[in-house]
Amino acid sequence: MGVDVRMRAMVALAQGMAAAHSPDQSWRAAAQGARDALGGSFAALSVWERDLGRLRVLVNAGERVPGEEEFPEDEAYPVHQFPEIAEFLHEKWAGGGGPNAWVETASGPAEGDPGYCHQRVAALRRRGRGCCVVAPIILHGRAWGELYVARPVGAPLYGSDDADFATVIASVVAAGIAQTERLEEVRRLAFTDPLTGLANRRAVDARLDEAITRHRAEGCVVSLVVCDLNGLKAVNDTHGHAVGDRLLERFGTVLSVCGAKLPGALAARLGGDEFCLLTVGPGADEVIVVADELCLRAASLDLGEGVACGIASTADPIGQVRSARRLFRLADAAQYRAKAERSAVPVVAGRDGVTIRLADAAPDAPASEEGARRHFRDTRPPLPEPEPGDARESGDAREREQP
Repeated sequence: MGVDVRMRAMVALAQGMAAAHSPDQSWRAAAQGARDALGGSFAALSVWERDLGRLRVLVNAGERVPGEEEFPEDEAYPVHQFPEIAEFLHEKWAGGGGPNAWVETASGPAEGDPGYCHQRVAALRRRGRGCCVVAPIILHGRAWGELYVARPVGAPLYGSDDADFATVIASVVAAGIAQTERLEEVRRLAFTDPLTGLANRRAVDARLDEAITRHRAEGCVVSLVVCDLNGLKAVNDTHGHAVGDRLLERFGTVLSVCGAKLPGALAARLGGDEFCLLTVGPGADEVIVVADELCLRAASLDLGEGVACGIASTADPIGQVRSARRLFRLADAAQYRAKAERSAVPVVAGRDGVTIRLADAAPDAPASEEGARRHFRDTRPPLPEPEPGDARESGDAREREQP
């Protein structure tokens, strides 16, 4: 390959990694860019998972053989089979240098003591490839993983110049991975509540918008559980905000544990003493069972006074849900009713005969989600009188539901 071709491939690799919106996209850009720059037919990017003692393949790009997936879930190899990745001496390249890439060929020795060369040669032969170049990826002064590029049988073999170029490519990939990791950390902080470690309101808004879009397109069930932790102000006023924070953390743990019983549920702190669970898929009755347990566990927390819990689910008779705002409004109204009635069990919109009227009685809300929820709370009408036969109007409702 000419110098110009290689340089263009390097630029494309760097640009592809910089434009990636997720780690998967970044890994794919790295593997595809390295494959193109080295004139290979196949490339893979692997990470060294030190705690598990293995090299795990992140992405396979190019001409794959049967059994090779683009993003494999469980393709990993014990690191002792490839000892060189673990034997680089940090002090040799901590000052900015790094281990060089090397070349293996299918005609190399495939017998003798199992070792790095033996494993590489056996893999080349097994997969019908003629040669490969392997470049360690060094990140933050230590081995992060490796870049692997191969050519088919019959193609020109890689040489020492190719290995030197692969070393340069690996350094560009390392810089891209470092940026991806920084961006992922920024995203994590942007969508995480720092006190509880749960998702925050921004994450809920984004996920709920996606969920409602799926509901309208596919009819999948979307449920929202909104919780208000009772007694937090009294704890803060009496025992101090540090104790109040611990109560919030403990309830966050309870919410996470209960939410784990609903596949894919998102547990979040909306702000202050408000939390929520968002689910896509599980039926309304499944969500109610988990919310019942959540109320029970919350009632046993030290210093707290339990939780007011409201539920809105597209599986219940709540009318059309065309926006995230309406589902939030209904769950909020149910939570408000549970709070006002000091209900020890969740109030479910569409099952109590009151909540939907309560949610729809307030004037039209502003366009933004947070503005809509605040507007609803400021303008909601007085709580209607409980209707006869309303099974969830107070803390002893569950007993009255029993035959």
